[in-house]
Amino acid sequence: MEEIRLNKFISEAGVCSRREADRRIEEGRVRVDGIVAAVGTRIHPGQRVEVDGQLISREEERIFLAVHKPKGIVCTADPREKDNLIDFLHFPKKITYLGRLDKDSTGLILMTNDGEINNRMMRARNHHEKEYQVTVDRPVTEAFLEGMAAGVPILDTVTRRCRIWKTGEKSFQIVLTQGLNRQIRRMCEYFGYRVKRLHRVRVMNVTLGDLPVGGIQVSDGGGDRGAGAADRSRYRKTGSRQIRCQPEQELK
Repeated sequence: MEEIRLNKFISEAGVCSRREADRRIEEGRVRVDGIVAAVGTRIHPGQRVEVDGQLISREEERIFLAVHKPKGIVCTADPREKDNLIDFLHFPKKITYLGRLDKDSTGLILMTNDGEINNRMMRARNHHEKEYQVTVDRPVTEAFLEGMAAGVPILDTVTRRCRIWKTGEKSFQIVLTQGLNRQIRRMCEYFGYRVKRLHRVRVMNVTLGDLPVGGIQVSDGGGDRGAGAADRSRYRKTGSRQIRCQPEQELK
C-alpha cells in the first residue's frame, strides 16, 4: 500500500466517511503510532491507526450485501436492541447498512464495508430511486394515486413528485427519490389510508428478485474472491448466491 491520507484510510476501513474522519481527527480521537494525529496527515504501510481507542485496518476487498429483511428486524447495530439487523446476519466482517427499513417493513437492504460508498450514498440519499410494493386497508382510487404522485405535505415539507401505479384493488407500486422517516406510511395516512404491508423491491440498480426472506446475496464488487474470504458457515445465508451488486455505478 502506498502512502495514503489518514481520512481516506479510515473511510476505506469502513469506520466512517472522510468528512466524519476529519471531524474525529480534529477532536483528537485518532492516533497514529500512539500520537494524536492532525488533519491532512498521511500514513505509510504498517503504521498503527486507532480511532476512539480501537485499532483499525483498511479492508483490501470491498463487500456488498443485498439482504432480504424480514418483518420484526430493526435496522440498527445497537446490541441493546434484541432484534437488530447486525446480530440477525451474523456476518463475520464489519458492515453497515445503506438506508433503513422500519421494523414492520420487509424487503431489500443494501450493506457494505466500504465507507466511501456509504458516504456517497448518504450524500445522494434524496436522489436515488427506491421502489416499493404497498398494500393498504381500503380500495386504491385514482384520486389517491394522483395525490400521492403530486406530493404530500408531511414532516413540515412536501414530498417530491413520485411514480405510482395501481397493482390490485388495495395495492400499488411506488418509486421514491427521497427517504423521509416512515415516508410512505405518512403519505398514505394523509389520505386516510393505513399501510398493511410495505415491501422494498429495488434500490437504484439493485433488485430483490427471488431472494428468500432472511437471505443474503454477496458481492465483492466484481468476482468471487471477496465473498469467498468470509467464513460462510458463520453468517445467515438462506438462499444466498453470488451477484454483481454495484450501487457505486449510480453514485459517480
